[in-house]
Order: sequence, then C-alpha cells, then structure tokens
Amino acid sequence: QVQLVESGGGSVQPGGSLRLSCAASGFTFRASTMIWYRQAPGKQRELVATITSISTTNYVDSVKGRFTISRDNAKKTVYLQMNSLKPEDTAVYYCHCPPYNVWGQGTQVTVSS
Repeated sequence: QVQLVESGGGSVQPGGSLRLSCAASGFTFRASTMIWYRQAPGKQRELVATITSISTTNYVDSVKGRFTISRDNAKKTVYLQMNSLKPEDTAVYYCHCPPYNVWGQGTQVTVSS
C-alpha cells in the first residue's frame, strides 16, 4: 500500500521552530522526488519545498533561509525543519510524491502569540 504519514505539527509562537516528518511506505522512496505543500485557510495549496532523489532542493521564496527540507532514505522519511516561524506560516502541511501521486493526510501548523 502506497502511503505517506506526516507528523510533527503543532502550535508555536512567532520565532519558534518545528520539524515535520513524512514517513513513506509501499514505493521506492529513494528514487522519488518528494514535495512539501501547505494550505492556509481560504487559500490555494502552495508548494513549499522540493527534494529530488539526489537531494537537490528548492524552496518558495517566502521560506528561503528559514525552512530546510531533507531526507533519510534508510528511514524512508522526508523532513521539513521550520525555523523563525511567522504567523503567515500557519497552514496544514502536506507531503506529496509526484511519481506515485500520493499525498499524506496533512499536519496542522499554527504560529500565534
């Protein structure tokens, strides 16, 4: 069964940090590009960060220098380290694997004082 399961969301104050995890199963993770998206209330889903099978990364401008995407192929897990969080980062965060068109269930991140 092809599956992605996110974890690590929560509520933090502005300036805080969180690390999201996305555990994969049922497909060849090491060969797959992985993407983190987010969707804020009333807004369209937005691509946040991408990591290829050779760990080339790319970020939306609004998170550059604050977020880091990484992967551990032995654990079949992709991470999103989020630092210096801002209220506008509040959203449900999803991981996605395009080659298999699979999405996780999402994890809520809330940044508020």
